[in-house]
Amino acid sequence: MVEHQLPKLRVAGSNPVSRFEIKASCWSGTTPRRNSAELWRPLPSAVLSSQPTRFLMTSRQILALILLLVLPALMAAQSTPLDLEHRGVGYPVYRIPALAVTTHGTIIAAYDGRPSMADLPGNIAVLIRRSTDGGKRWKPRQLVRADTTPFGFGDPSLLVDHTTGRIFLFYAASTNQGFFGSGLGTGETDPQVLQADVSWSDDDGRSWRHRRITADIKKPGWGGIFASSGAGIQLEHGVHAGRLLQQYVVRFQGGNYGASAYSDDHGTTWRMGALVGPGVDENKSVELADGRVMLNSRARGVRKVAMSSDGGVSYAGLHDDSTLVDPGNNGAIIRVDTRAKQASARAHWLLFSNTDHPTERIQLTLKLSCDDGVTWAFAQVIEPGPSAYSTLAILPDGNLGLLYERGDYEWISFRTFDLRPVTAVCGR
Repeated sequence: MVEHQLPKLRVAGSNPVSRFEIKASCWSGTTPRRNSAELWRPLPSAVLSSQPTRFLMTSRQILALILLLVLPALMAAQSTPLDLEHRGVGYPVYRIPALAVTTHGTIIAAYDGRPSMADLPGNIAVLIRRSTDGGKRWKPRQLVRADTTPFGFGDPSLLVDHTTGRIFLFYAASTNQGFFGSGLGTGETDPQVLQADVSWSDDDGRSWRHRRITADIKKPGWGGIFASSGAGIQLEHGVHAGRLLQQYVVRFQGGNYGASAYSDDHGTTWRMGALVGPGVDENKSVELADGRVMLNSRARGVRKVAMSSDGGVSYAGLHDDSTLVDPGNNGAIIRVDTRAKQASARAHWLLFSNTDHPTERIQLTLKLSCDDGVTWAFAQVIEPGPSAYSTLAILPDGNLGLLYERGDYEWISFRTFDLRPVTAVCGR
């Protein structure tokens, strides 16, 4: 058995910079294999190595080190799952979480109510629950879209227009075909075409109206399209400020591609941007500090990333991101503070969630980046065992909300986290 000894810290003099000397003699021998009980990550190799290492750190660096050692325990202790739905209670299966916070501070959770584990086509319903107290209590389940067999609606994604207060709920609608079987064309009454629908609410999610936008966003030569579940975004900076973006997956010539549906008139009209791929599946977008939009997609092994310099109309430089391990599972990426000034350090802070494993949907993990996703300064396992899709939102009190599929698709669960100790890793 390999012994793992934590670093010993001692003051290395009275330098006014308050420098510390660390002697690290950890990870001697073979590096241990991660397991599902892991609740913290090894420090960088520059800090921990196979041989005792002596080096100096500033007081700010030593604070960051201490935070990295104690944060996992703090994160694990501060929140327990609140189960919004349980498999077999009401509907046989609940899947595909979406999450948003309205301009009134109401949290809306959306998800599928399914007759089985099968995707569309099927008699699936889109459901929501609302919380007006920061996620402590939730109002009863509410039906947004449902119909008789064979019609179905599924894979929800929420998007809030912070200028008008309107809430959009995107999803796919099927009769006879799902994503892979969908026919070509844009006929909005064609039962062989998987349709793109959107509902909207102007009363904080109490009531909803619906419309079909297939002909607006789909090209005739494309096969299936569906909104990437979770959440869309509204751009905050630059010439495209106010633009609404909802990510889609498109089947084209036997491959899967990503694209952004966008609106510059608060959702009155929608257009689809250029395809990026192949190899892109359910994907999310996030606005970076410099105004670019990053696309982040599920993919087996590691996730795929591309960048847009025109507000999500087109993406370039699609590549594997080796820093984000993924089994091919839907995740989430958001800014900590969408209103942060572009010149501020805070504008570069991102949060990311997914099942951090190359082949299995286990180890749901929350990560923090201080540099627009170039590196990830902090990672915390939230659910060591089975879990699947997840989505994130910043709550009215500044805490983080996480909605996810917990267990072996047994629960739709909600958790909150105090971000202050986490973001302290990035400094002020």
